[in-house]
Amino acid sequence: MKAMNPAQVALQELQNHGVSKQRIDFLIAHSHSVITTFQEPNGALPASPTFSAYKGYAWLRDGAFTSEGLSRFGDVVNVNRYHDWVSGVLTARRGQVDELIAKNRRGEEVPVSEMLPTRFTFEGMDGSDPWWDFQTDGYGMWIWAATTHATRHGVDLAKWRTGLEVAFDFAAEFWERNCYDWWEEHIDQTHGSTLGALFAGFEAIGNGGVLDTARSARAQELAKAVQTYLLENAVTTGRATDPIAPHLAKWVGNPAVDASLAACITPFHAISGESELAVNTIDAIERDLSFNFGVHRFAADVFFGGGQWLLLSCLVGWNKAAAGDIKGAAAYFAWVTQQALENGDMPEQVPGHLLHADHQQRWIDKWGTVATPLLWSHGMFLILADELGLISKEN
Repeated sequence: MKAMNPAQVALQELQNHGVSKQRIDFLIAHSHSVITTFQEPNGALPASPTFSAYKGYAWLRDGAFTSEGLSRFGDVVNVNRYHDWVSGVLTARRGQVDELIAKNRRGEEVPVSEMLPTRFTFEGMDGSDPWWDFQTDGYGMWIWAATTHATRHGVDLAKWRTGLEVAFDFAAEFWERNCYDWWEEHIDQTHGSTLGALFAGFEAIGNGGVLDTARSARAQELAKAVQTYLLENAVTTGRATDPIAPHLAKWVGNPAVDASLAACITPFHAISGESELAVNTIDAIERDLSFNFGVHRFAADVFFGGGQWLLLSCLVGWNKAAAGDIKGAAAYFAWVTQQALENGDMPEQVPGHLLHADHQQRWIDKWGTVATPLLWSHGMFLILADELGLISKEN
């Protein structure tokens, strides 16, 4: 009997979980539709079009993964529009970044309030309301996303050169400075997932052939420096009673695990997926943060009670698929499909298994119900669907 290919294995496993091919195809098409329907005319990708705290803003972090989903779907035009927008926004910040770098090299204090933001209005401006805004991961992620998309589809990366130069110069100057993490918390720490994102950006642009010789060489050097720092400082030593050790750490000096750390393996390749460290990290995430294939951010998470995030289940599934565990990846994918609303919209998180239920109501009172749809969830769904071979290449 002829062996099944990965897509056939995935479909069989999804059917075992009660998910039909018709539902999968619908959610793939709907995810593309949600992202492109809410994409702004100028190319910006909003985080969530209706959620009170996110409405009107675009994050580089969300946009990197959302655009990667569109790129894997085969929508080159709309992904190009997004990267056009980011490049334009960052090009306009050239003078600001030059002044930040000059001030830093003069030994002057550079306050967080002067740093580039983590989220922009659709017009490319800073937000008018307070936010946890200094985060370098998004700049590394955008560089990675733009170069990955350009390579996949034969797009001339030089069209975004000026924006890439700004993103690189900013990240290169301030990568060693503590900043907020993916979840906009703990500005006083150096986070493992932030280092992974910076490595990915430096590695990609260092070999992208678009920066000048000096920047390219510096990017290659920084990729090695960031990777070395990650491996030497953001890895747990474990405990004698801990069956999973060592693994990547939530931040330097904190032995806790965070689901965002999976990105350091796939897709950022800061550590090899075949390494013991990578295997231990995914094992730790599954042990401490995964419940019936729904993945929590971290054990102390109280945001909306600490629910399970669709995009993180996709991220762990992505790692499973990249490691050759198609059945394991399909189980996470099935869980995500089952969390989508009847109309196909995907929320940020779901409350079926809360870590800290007593905190849920205060967030609802503050910001309303959970962000739905979240474009990042839809983008990650498309990524995992493609990784499992479920997206038609006729798109």
